[in-house]
Amino acid sequence: MKNIQLHIEVNPDLYLKNPDTSDLGRRIICQSIEMINNLGFENFTFKKLGVHIESPESSIYRYFENKHTLLIYLVSWYWNWIEYLLVFATMNIDSPTKKLERSLKVLIEPTLEKSPTTYIDEDLLSKIIVTESVKAYHTKNVDDDNEKGYFKTYKNVVKRVSNTLLEINPQYRFPHMLISTVIEGAHQQKYFAEHLPALTDVTKGNDSVSEFYTNMVNKVIV
Repeated sequence: MKNIQLHIEVNPDLYLKNPDTSDLGRRIICQSIEMINNLGFENFTFKKLGVHIESPESSIYRYFENKHTLLIYLVSWYWNWIEYLLVFATMNIDSPTKKLERSLKVLIEPTLEKSPTTYIDEDLLSKIIVTESVKAYHTKNVDDDNEKGYFKTYKNVVKRVSNTLLEINPQYRFPHMLISTVIEGAHQQKYFAEHLPALTDVTKGNDSVSEFYTNMVNKVIV
């Protein structure tokens, strides 16, 4: 992916001012990822972020209405980047089976090559996706947020891989259900492995999450 020129677009309704257009905005994104990863979303506040970046709390509110929309911004950015990884992982591959195999690998165990957005740490962001992303849509306002298109990037990823699955078996009835289950389940298993190991069979040093879900998909789509 070296020397590629791309710009990751995020729904402009998620911000009041595009953080990508200023040094302060980029620092807000960079440091919020670090702080959410370290503190957890519940304990993260704009006041704490302002202290960390040595800027008034009010300056952060010029970019984001609240920390919830900031979280959705980060989640949206991540899924946009994952879609780019899917495109590059499957380009010039004619075999739907091979495309699905590579797509599942990206979804479950993404090799997060550095994006052109240098101020975003993809490794830390991927950890936030595992631990915090469900909080972006498990809210009372999820239907309103969905109407605004806040989750379009996530849905695009599910649709892309679902379409590949249907190339293998056009009669399969539950492609979106299966792919979204793989994504959310993989996140849950990684979380269990880190915090509740008795609930999973993940072993350190083995790609067991990827193996489990790849085997599951291959068995149910035949």
